[in-house]
Amino acid sequence: MQQLEVINVLKNDLNFTDHSIEKLKKFVNLVLKENKIHNLISKSTENHIWERHILDSAQLVKFIDFSSNSLADLGTGAGFPGLVIEIFNKNKAFHVKLYEKSVVKRKFLIRVIKVLGLKAEVLGDVRDSNLDSDIIICRAFKKLDSVIQVSREIAKKPHKLIILKGQNAQEELNKSFNIFKYPYKLEPSMTNKDSKIILMEIST
Repeated sequence: MQQLEVINVLKNDLNFTDHSIEKLKKFVNLVLKENKIHNLISKSTENHIWERHILDSAQLVKFIDFSSNSLADLGTGAGFPGLVIEIFNKNKAFHVKLYEKSVVKRKFLIRVIKVLGLKAEVLGDVRDSNLDSDIIICRAFKKLDSVIQVSREIAKKPHKLIILKGQNAQEELNKSFNIFKYPYKLEPSMTNKDSKIILMEIST
């Protein structure tokens, strides 16, 4: 799926505005430019950035309650999916928090937020924080059991966990349930027929 096809999906299926699309275009350009210097995304995905990174992140808006207080993206890297969600967000009271250990990537995120006029907050290692978000998301952070453990140990209150996973999603769920068991749903990914989105309710 190339840029124009993805933009059609973003507008028609996910309700991104023209204004948001323009910001996404600027974001993509910033990522590709920075990727020449620092490894933000795999070089092999650069030509497919609109599908592999933008749409893959954007599809999460279907599962997010934007009337909530805040959302935390664990291990956001170059801002996927957190910055894409912030670009979509229309509620000024809804706060997006981006957790990233890498100093290089944090500097990049701060620059993007300034250039695009966004309101997301950039933070360091999630283990050094007290999470108070209603929604926790992650894309390429850790194995599922580790994600659940991190969110249980650090989050202050019950929350929704939304995780983008590959074809081993059910296998990881089965393994994690040897330690933790929470209500969950598996949703199909828009970008890969074998990938899944795990929606889980975590009670602390």
